[in-house]
Amino acid sequence: MADKIQMPSGMGGLVRYFDEYQSKIVMSPKFVVFLIALVIILEIGLHMFFA
Repeated sequence: MADKIQMPSGMGGLVRYFDEYQSKIVMSPKFVVFLIALVIILEIGLHMFFA
């Protein structure tokens, strides 16, 4: 039969990070969606005119 694996009694394999990283670049979700849509439209336009 297979032996059971025993976890350490302290944290059970969980890792906790106390310092939080704050990015210097903050974008709203609406801006990200707009930027992605703009890139898609630009690529479709380039395929239509140069393909």
